[in-house]
Parts: sequence; structure tokens; C-alpha cells
Amino acid sequence: MIFWEIAKRNIRINVLRSSLAMLGIVIGVVAIASMGILGNSLVASVADSLSSVGDSVIVTPYSGGGGGFGPSGSSASLKITDQNFQQIKRVVAPNVAIPVYQTAEHLKIGVGGDDIVAIIYGLPSADVPDMLKLQDGVYNNGNSGCLVGSTFAKDHNLKVGSRISIGLDGDKGSLRVTGIIEERGLSFDISTDNALVVTKEWFENAYNRNADYDEVVVKVKNGDTASVKTAIENQLNRQRDQKIVTVMDSKATLATIFSTFGMVTTFVTAIGGISMVVAGVSIFNVMMMSVTERIKEIGIMRSIGTQKKEVMSMFIYEAAIIGVVGSIIGGVMSVIAGYAISALILNTTKHLFTLSNGLAVAEGMGFGIAVCLLCGFYPAWRASNLNPIEALRHE
Repeated sequence: MIFWEIAKRNIRINVLRSSLAMLGIVIGVVAIASMGILGNSLVASVADSLSSVGDSVIVTPYSGGGGGFGPSGSSASLKITDQNFQQIKRVVAPNVAIPVYQTAEHLKIGVGGDDIVAIIYGLPSADVPDMLKLQDGVYNNGNSGCLVGSTFAKDHNLKVGSRISIGLDGDKGSLRVTGIIEERGLSFDISTDNALVVTKEWFENAYNRNADYDEVVVKVKNGDTASVKTAIENQLNRQRDQKIVTVMDSKATLATIFSTFGMVTTFVTAIGGISMVVAGVSIFNVMMMSVTERIKEIGIMRSIGTQKKEVMSMFIYEAAIIGVVGSIIGGVMSVIAGYAISALILNTTKHLFTLSNGLAVAEGMGFGIAVCLLCGFYPAWRASNLNPIEALRHE
């Protein structure tokens, strides 16, 4: 088509001016798409880290209202009693309620190893498979073994069969590592990546504890965590002035976190959109200059029978070429920028090539093309509506 060729010719003649306008589109697309990629990758990374606890309801002793336990504000070391646990167990059935002991303890790895401090969790042996997955070894069914988190094992060169002394000078005894727990990342229930997990019986004997739990984790089978949370609160916190426990719905918390990340992503993408608006102004200026410089040419074209819509299409083609080429370059560069940002900030690029990130790049490119066409419409309309006689007289 002749008008398409004329549009390409004009861009070649004014290559520097067109390139600068195209650069604005490239920057705008990169800003929008790379921010979208970062936000989506961040949400995906957090979702991966928290996916294992999205089906949990976590019950902890109530510590508000003066910091006490019970109506009088007196403290029972902020624990959940066995009576409370049995109530929770009844109201959440057939879901699994898991009592959890927790303490910080001095450890020593091997003979002559350094003294370190780590978290120890005590869990019923039968309930451990419901909460934790192993990357190596077997679950611990006796009181002479323990499980260790993947990060803890890596940092201290532990493997299945290694021995760990518990307590100052090993006064709590020595345990053999029977299994290494899969990495769980962030979690609302128990954070095992840098911790040890022992049996409930061993913990009670070592620390003289007897059914005064630090928390209870309910694994919800049908996904309806909200109703489980309500049932527990109605059972244990019936009196307004006598709260016994604090109940957290992990699914609702996750939804809040993801909603917040979504708003942050939208905000930073909108900031990137400002650069696209600036690029639009540049396109408008380039197209207006092109019309002004070619008024006489337009007059000649109109005098030999060229229609208004054909003149208009010629300038629309110019804007479209700048927009499409600039958006394609910007799309490619945004993937490169997204890769670099993900590697530097998130330390992983496994969430880069996803549908949501593909849509972010497509949205940035689409926005770039749309801005070019919109900003090129008025100059094209103005060119098509020039009076042929006056255009021929223009100097």
C-alpha cells in the first residue's frame, strides 16, 4: 500500500526524531511491564512459601487485656491447658488438632562442636506426617531421635544419623537425626527450617511439661477455615470479658497479604505508567511537527485526488510503526529487566515465565501501542482536514 510506504519513508527521513519518540515508548513499556513482573513474582514467591499453611487454623493463648491469662489477668505462663485442647479437638472434628510444645534451647553438634541456640518443637508422633514432609530419612517414632529443618541441616552439615546434644553440656541428652524436613519457608504455625522437632513425650520428660501447650494447630481438611475459627472462638471465648485463646485463620491472613501485594503492584505499575504518558506527549509533538513540515506535500496529495481518510491513515501508520516497534523492543527489554530484578531482589527466577508475567508484558506493550495511536490521532485528523488550496500556498 502506497500510504504505508510513505509512512515508512517519512520515519526513515526523520530517523533521529522518530527514534527518540520510540525510546520514550520503550522506557514506558519497560517501566510498566517490569514492575508488573516484579509484583507478580513477589506474590508467587510468597504464595510458594506459605502454601503449606493455607489450610491451618492456629490457636495461641490469649495475651491481651492486660497481658494475663483468664479474667483476673493472672498468668499461667500463657499456655493452652489440656482441657482447652480437648475442647478444641471436639469442636473441630473430624479435622486434626495438633498440640505443640515450643522452647529455645542450647545445642551442640557432634563432639567438640560449637554451642548454638535453636527452637525445639514437641509434637505427637502420629500427627507429624500431617504437618511436615521429609526430604530425607524417616519420621521419628521413638524418644531417641529428632527431625531437623532443611536450612538447619545445611548450615550445620547434618545428615540422617548425625547426633545432637541438647541443653547446656548436653544435660537434656543426645538425639539422633532420623529425618530432614522439607523446606517450608514462611509459616504461621511452626517455622521448622531452622529448628528441631522431637516427640511430645521426649519434650514433656526433658522440660517437665504436662499438657500445657504453647499452641494448637488445626489442619482443616475441607478448606473451610473460617467456620473452624468461628467454632473455636464460640467454644473457648464465649464470655466477652474472659478470652482464653487467640485464633488465626491462615487462609484469611493469606488473602489479606495477597491483596496488599496486589495493591502495591498496581501502585508501582501506575508509577511506571507516568513515563508512558510522557512518551505519549513526545509522540504527539513528533506527529504535529511532521504535519507542519509536510503541509505543502499534503496539499499536493489532496489536489490530485487523495481522500481525507487516506491522508489520515498515512499519519496513523507512522504512529503505529513507532508504537509497535517501540513496544516490541520494550517487551523484550522488560523480560530482561524482570529477570535481573527477580534475581537480585527475590534471589530466584523460577516465577519469571508465568502466565501472569506474560500478561504484564502484553499489557505494557498494548498500552504503548494504544498511547501512540491515541496521540497520533489528532495530528492525523488535522492533516486530513487541511484546506488543499491553503496547503499549496504554505511556505
